[in-house]
Parts: sequence; structure tokens; C-alpha cells
Amino acid sequence: MKTVSRSHHGTLHELNITPLLDLVFVLLVIFIITTPQLVNTLEMALPSGKPPPKSDQPKINRIVINDAGRIFLNGHALELPALRTQLERLKSEDRDPAMVVKAEDNVDYQRVVNVLDTLQKLDITKVGLATSGESTYVQ
Repeated sequence: MKTVSRSHHGTLHELNITPLLDLVFVLLVIFIITTPQLVNTLEMALPSGKPPPKSDQPKINRIVINDAGRIFLNGHALELPALRTQLERLKSEDRDPAMVVKAEDNVDYQRVVNVLDTLQKLDITKVGLATSGESTYVQ
């Protein structure tokens, strides 16, 4: 009988895939690194450094309520019914006027609520509340 050694031919029947996996991983890393540079199509509009024209800036109307409870609209003293009339006129000129309401520290808060209620009834939605800064009213 003939005896055949199987150890000599056994390694030829198995496929060694380690070099193949190394090649696949190297290609994967190359594609991962190069793909973002190929797809980078970000378009940006950078600012020019010049300030915008004055006509583009909205006019901000200021309502100030002083310590005595007097209401000032853009520096003019008004009572609450006259304030409503002036606000209606401003709303007819500008569809969505911008308002900033500033009340002094010792003012009765009901006066502030009345002014805010008037703004809400006239459907003026661009309203800011100033918490500090100089008041611009005439006493």
C-alpha cells in the first residue's frame, strides 16, 4: 500500500485571505479620506464688510412709561386713548411696526399691562421689552 502524506498538499487547498483583507481596508481608508473633498459643494455668501444701507433698517418706535405713570411715544407725551390713536396711525403707515416698551423702576405695573394690552388689540406683534438703558422722554 501506498501511503500519501496529507500535510504537504493540505495548505494548497486553503485560501489565505489576510492579504486580500489588508488590501480592502487600505482601499476603504483611501475612499473615506478622498470622498469629502470630492463632494464639498458648500456655497457661502460671505458678508462684504460694509454696513447695510439705512433704508433697510426698520424704524423702531419707543414707548416709555415714567415713574409718574406718563406714557411717551417717541418722546411725545400721550394718554392711553391718544396712544391707541397714534398706534393706529403708525400701523396704517407701516403694516408691522416695531415697538420697544420701557417702564421705569417705580411705575405701577398696571400701566405697563394697559400699554401691552393696547398693542395686542391692535395686532402689533413686533414688541420688545427694554429692561435697562436711558429713557428718551421729555418731562
